[in-house]
Amino acid sequence: MLHLRLSHDAPQEVLRAAIEALNAGKVVAYPTETFYGLGVRYDNADALKRLYDLKDRPAHKPFPLIIGHLHQLDALATGITALHRQLMSNHWPGPLTILFDTASGLSPYIAGVNNKVAIRLPGESFALELARTAVFAITATSANLSGMPPPSRASQVSAYFGSGIDVLIDGGTTSGGLPSTLVDVADETVNVIRQGKVSV
Repeated sequence: MLHLRLSHDAPQEVLRAAIEALNAGKVVAYPTETFYGLGVRYDNADALKRLYDLKDRPAHKPFPLIIGHLHQLDALATGITALHRQLMSNHWPGPLTILFDTASGLSPYIAGVNNKVAIRLPGESFALELARTAVFAITATSANLSGMPPPSRASQVSAYFGSGIDVLIDGGTTSGGLPSTLVDVADETVNVIRQGKVSV
């Protein structure tokens, strides 16, 4: 496992190494504005399967995604309404995850049985810089085994997975607390699926 520390290594070098790993189909653990997350490319089927197995994730729970630019939604989601755009304008970048109808061709590891994809443009954090620099969507599932507490320190990520991950970006202790808020938009109504850091 490659262990990179943001406090010691140059940020641009860390970003470069993380993106090279993602492009090579590897699993990268990285700090977000809430907890540590696990990332693979959204369009790499083998990497998505590996991540599912690594987390021992239930089959009915697809992975959420982070993006760095709004135009990336065009390849991921359909049926984007004025209410979706209002939520994005008010709360992105930030810890608000929004469910959208999926675009065609997305992996079932992302779309799930309901054909919904969960996306956020993260708040100020390494995750945001990673997503902006990569210009492709990245999974943002918490860096824990399914059913275990999400980690706010790199040492906790190592304790969960050890050499099961390929790159660990150590950004110190994250803010922790509540995760991102998860909402669905249907019939011009915002339905809160999981209450988190953002109040909608």
